[in-house]
Amino acid sequence: MKIENKIIDKYNIPVPRYTSYPPANHFKDGFSEKDYISLVKDSNDQQPSHVAIYIHIPFCKKICFYCGCNACTMKSEQLIKEYIQALKKEISFIVKSINKERKISQIHYGGGTPNAIDVNYLKEINSLIFSELELIENPEIAIECNPAYLNYTYIDQLLEAKFNRFSLGVQDFNLDVLKSVNREPSVLPVHDLVSYIKSKNSEIAVNLDFIYGLPGQNTESFLNTISEAIKIKPDRLVTFSYAHVPWMKKHQQILEKRGLPSSELKMEMFLEARELLLKSGYIPIGLDHYVLAEDELNLALNQHSLHRNFQGYCTRRTTGQVYAFGVSSISQLEKAYIQNVKELDQYIEMINNDTLPVEKGLIHNHEQVVVRDAITELMCNQKLNLEDLAHKFNIGINELKDITGFQEEKLKDFIRDKLMTFSNSEMIVTDLGSLFVRNIAASLDPEYKQQLNKYSKTV
Repeated sequence: MKIENKIIDKYNIPVPRYTSYPPANHFKDGFSEKDYISLVKDSNDQQPSHVAIYIHIPFCKKICFYCGCNACTMKSEQLIKEYIQALKKEISFIVKSINKERKISQIHYGGGTPNAIDVNYLKEINSLIFSELELIENPEIAIECNPAYLNYTYIDQLLEAKFNRFSLGVQDFNLDVLKSVNREPSVLPVHDLVSYIKSKNSEIAVNLDFIYGLPGQNTESFLNTISEAIKIKPDRLVTFSYAHVPWMKKHQQILEKRGLPSSELKMEMFLEARELLLKSGYIPIGLDHYVLAEDELNLALNQHSLHRNFQGYCTRRTTGQVYAFGVSSISQLEKAYIQNVKELDQYIEMINNDTLPVEKGLIHNHEQVVVRDAITELMCNQKLNLEDLAHKFNIGINELKDITGFQEEKLKDFIRDKLMTFSNSEMIVTDLGSLFVRNIAASLDPEYKQQLNKYSKTV
């Protein structure tokens, strides 16, 4: 697939990532502990009924210069211990308000670097969760790992803790690229790590994550990285576009001095890697995921039932309302988002004072729920039937258009540039359009305003 530079320039604008709707910058201050508990209790009567849990481990041994996450360096073992104790206390408090008949479908550990801390802490957290709520059959229990701190003994202990999906943040196999962004390489060959995990249980899933758009990368070097990844044959492979937001993350300014690839070069890296992955039998999922044909994400895509939350793409089977724990974590309930405080010391202090560390949130009104479903359908399944969506919410087609700000005029450029088609009230995103689906989704977002210092660019 070749894309003209004028198309890249036209659509390479700041647009929300739409991992949630409304995006996090719309959250409001003033949420209280009482508000949160009330929303958790209300969520017991809402769909989906399954429970998804997110655990935020903010600690890193060093901060990568590209990082956009809420992360901090490991100052002391005592601080880690205090944080884990606070996190477990938060879990114990919240689950009291979750109906015990509901089951856990997904647990996801993110960071930070979850595997930078003693694995026994992770075991303690999982044991607590398992003691509080039942699991569905074959739940997804996932952990993000930096392979620089992963060895066979640590893997064995993660398996004992019941983790069944490993996301290895390789980022790049080129050592010069890793050095330029302050990231250490894998302590063991990645191929050996994956083989070892699979030798323990072939049903355990392994993702390999990569980033394109970093200093020192070019099309040839990134293709070499992806070629090496394909030889390893992970269950899923992700190519994340580096999101440059130096106004939010000051350390990213270092990368500007080291030279970031142009938008055109970034797109070339992405497209060439995409073509190589497709030729190797991987199926594209959404913006940046690739899976083997038998993966349940591909089956969900074929059934137009793919879903997405803050942790990434998921199936309806593993979809649940997300209850998030830890500093800066965001709970993603059917009718509300709730975010914890972002400062580590404040989080621990509030928990120790028997106060839930709630900072911000957003209760969805009817219109936002409608827009959310429209955008999710486009982002996940690359199509949207306006009549079907109107029927789902028992409203007329004209009311739906008013709520989403839908205007055919907004679609003319997308159609002219062959990013989508529109007929019989159905929007269908083309292969080319899938690369700019965020732009198309923004046309259905009445609250979207193009602002340079709010969102990362599309490319």
